[in-house]
Amino acid sequence: MTYASIQVEKLTPYTGAEVRGVDLSQPLDEQTFKEIHAALIDNGVIFFRDQHLTPDQQKAFGRLFGELHIHPAAPSLLEGHPEILVIHADENSRHVAGENWHSDVSCDPEPPMGSILYMQELPPVGGDTLFASMYAAYEALSDRMKTYLDGLTAIHDGEPVYRGLYANLGVADKPAYPRAEHPVIRTHPVTGKKALYVNRGFTTHIVGVPRDESDAVLRYLYDHTENPLFQCRFRWSENAIAFWDNRCVQHHAMWDYWPHTRSGNRVTVKGDRPV
Repeated sequence: MTYASIQVEKLTPYTGAEVRGVDLSQPLDEQTFKEIHAALIDNGVIFFRDQHLTPDQQKAFGRLFGELHIHPAAPSLLEGHPEILVIHADENSRHVAGENWHSDVSCDPEPPMGSILYMQELPPVGGDTLFASMYAAYEALSDRMKTYLDGLTAIHDGEPVYRGLYANLGVADKPAYPRAEHPVIRTHPVTGKKALYVNRGFTTHIVGVPRDESDAVLRYLYDHTENPLFQCRFRWSENAIAFWDNRCVQHHAMWDYWPHTRSGNRVTVKGDRPV
């Protein structure tokens, strides 16, 4: 696409681009919105630096892309803003959000379309986030593996991920957490392209095959999707924003900065049932 209102610089051939020339705290005209949406669709994840947003402005930007999602197991929400998930780690943290490869809340029956993370406090070094294209991962599979996976579904379960996770923070468990069955290969609703849709974070097993076979296939797919060839790595700066498409991208937050603090706010946009 040719961009008239913004500048877009690709970071790798498969995924990731930096967007310049826009202030996300201000209302966007229709052309700028369309170009930002196109940049997201074209690159899977886009990054904006030197942004200064209030919580309401961050939510307003997210709502341009759809209704906002509320996390089913959020340990920390911004007071007065249930749509904003606080992403925070410091010297007292026992784990950090997103430290395993995953697609956000894929256990929901209608998983999020995208996530918008606004990072405001960073460690002196470290704390990068890695992103991987599931389009590229799918395309790199052999034809025989594509045929085998076509039509298969898998269970994505939030129970083993969220149950007891935040007990040390005094956050009580909910009676139940989301669980859903999704296609192993999903078709993106905008591009029509196929993408792998299983991840270490939430996928427990493939439906309709023996458990040992499911475990072996999933183990192969996880290793395959985490190939550095499909990845980009974003080095955060204060007040930077990452906006990723959960339908075709997985991500992994590096926790290599303890005991330093890394903190920001995330807004998530609702999505559709994968097909």
